[in-house]
Amino acid sequence: MAEKKNELSVEQALDRMETLVREMEDGRLPIEDVIARFEEGSELVKACQKKLSLAEDRIKLILRNAEGPSGMKDFGEVEE
Repeated sequence: MAEKKNELSVEQALDRMETLVREMEDGRLPIEDVIARFEEGSELVKACQKKLSLAEDRIKLILRNAEGPSGMKDFGEVEE
């Protein structure tokens, strides 16, 4: 089941977490099922945090590379 959580997109995982919360808040589930859903939700949160952290690192790398020397001069620069 852990691999399935890693295959979900962040949006899909958030949708699943919303479903789990609604089911738990409904109040009709036995405690064992509530615990199972809570555990699944916790795993989904971890998977999302990992994906978001990787995305953040990727964005930082892109920005860092964009700020560095590109070998091109600004349009307004004139060589002396």
